[in-house]
Amino acid sequence: MRAQIEITTFDPAKKLARLAGLLYLSLIPLGIFGIMYVPSNIIVADDISATINNIIENESLFRWSIISAMVVQVVNIILVVLLYKLFKRTNRIMANLMVIFSLAAVPIAFLNEINHLAVLLLLDTFNESQHLISIFLDLHRHGIIVAQVFWGLWLFPLGYLVYKSGYLPKLIGILLMIGCVGYVVDSFTLILLPEFKITFSEFTFLGEVIFPLWLLIKGIKKQPSWLITDNIK
Repeated sequence: MRAQIEITTFDPAKKLARLAGLLYLSLIPLGIFGIMYVPSNIIVADDISATINNIIENESLFRWSIISAMVVQVVNIILVVLLYKLFKRTNRIMANLMVIFSLAAVPIAFLNEINHLAVLLLLDTFNESQHLISIFLDLHRHGIIVAQVFWGLWLFPLGYLVYKSGYLPKLIGILLMIGCVGYVVDSFTLILLPEFKITFSEFTFLGEVIFPLWLLIKGIKKQPSWLITDNIK
C-alpha cells in the first residue's frame, strides 16, 4: 500500500515539473523568432524605406512574428500558474511575487503588438506614412524594453524558490537570479544610455536554459510534501 501511494503521489509532481519545463523551453524558439529573428532580418537601422520594403516583401513573416509574440504571452500565463503550484509551499510571498511580475508583462507585451499591427495598416500609404511607421516601430522596440523589466524581475523570486525548494539544484536558482539582473540592467541601460552596445542578458541567460531542461529531463529530486498531502486529500 505504501509503495502504491508513493507512485501515485509522485506522478503529479513529476508531470507538473516536466510540463512546466516543456512550456518554458517552448518560449525560447517562440521568443527568438518573434523578438530577435524577424526584427534583425526585416528592420534596417536608420533606413525606414528599406525597412518598409522588407516588411512588404516579407509581410507573412512579419505577421507570424506578431502571432508568435502573442503566443509567448499565453504560454507565460500557463507556465507561471504551473510554477506557482510547484513552489507555492516553498515561500508563499516569493511565489506570489513571481506570479505578479510575470503577469505584469503580459498586457504590456500584448498591447505592444498593436504597434506592429498599426505598421501593417499603414503599408498601403507607403510614401505618406513613412514617419508614422518609423514611430510605431520605435514604440514597439521601446515596449519590449519596458516589458523586459518584468521578464527579468520574475526570475528573481523564481530563482529564490528554486534555491530554497530543496528538490532542484541550488545553482540553477542562483543562475536564474543572475538572469534577473541581466534583463533589468539591459532595460535601464537602453533607456539611460541608448547608444550603449553591450547586452548583459546575452551573458546571464544560462539559467533560463538549464532550468527547463532540468525540469523536462531530470524532473525534481524528491516530491514536495505538499503534493503528497494534496493528493491524499
